[in-house]
Amino acid sequence: MKKNQTDRLSKQHVKSKGAEGIFGTSAQQHDTSVKDVSKLTFKSLKKEFSSLEFRYREQIEKSEINKKLNDVDSRLGVTLFVGKSAIKPDGGVIEVKDKENRWRIVLVSEAKHQGKDIENISKGVLVGKKKDQDIMVAGNAIERSHKNINEIRNIMVDEKHFPYVLFLQGSNFLTEPVSVSRPDGRVVELRHNVGSLNRIDRLTAANYSMPINENCCENIFIISSDQTVMLQAVSIFTKATPWMAEEMLPIMIDVAKTSLRILKLVGHRHLA
Repeated sequence: MKKNQTDRLSKQHVKSKGAEGIFGTSAQQHDTSVKDVSKLTFKSLKKEFSSLEFRYREQIEKSEINKKLNDVDSRLGVTLFVGKSAIKPDGGVIEVKDKENRWRIVLVSEAKHQGKDIENISKGVLVGKKKDQDIMVAGNAIERSHKNINEIRNIMVDEKHFPYVLFLQGSNFLTEPVSVSRPDGRVVELRHNVGSLNRIDRLTAANYSMPINENCCENIFIISSDQTVMLQAVSIFTKATPWMAEEMLPIMIDVAKTSLRILKLVGHRHLA
């Protein structure tokens, strides 16, 4: 995250007396899920913007996504085989009712944990078929994230914001080298630029390889062949160690407030 954005989020966090100041000690639990923090964000938005109406949903049905696509263009949203199919982002979906009484998405959140090398090395656990390796070759489970991202893009095809936040955690998402000590004192270096370990490049496809640890909620427009193209980028935040609620909460609130500003439901002075 850029320093000026980090400072701004920190000031907002201090101003609100932190997660504990608003919601109690439960917000500071290390193992709090992204769903729990999303619900805290929902409560915070309702409290700060009491004149607006918000709702929280755990899933969006594919039929609703298809209807939105079809409303935009009759060629879209015409194929559906399983009527009850739905997407269920880890943190759910937060929406606000706009001035025309339409529900608009202001936050979608997910969290993916892949790579336990730091935990294993610090505990002295060896991995691999013969249990003689320090580092496990990375898997591909996180690539399922692209499905939900694409479906949210579908339902937000005509929006100027894309409030999708993806929290990554684990040794497969390193952005710099990390040295970990084993119980016997031997130090193992985890390198962020080794293909067998790092999987973050497979997810930056979702934000056009823009910088990570930044709020990318506001869509960008590019000119290609004399045509304007709108790009919707995921806001990707990553760290090697577990995310705490008090770290995720200001990020999620910041993205949700960006959505409200773009939707013209709040002014800049309300977001200070």
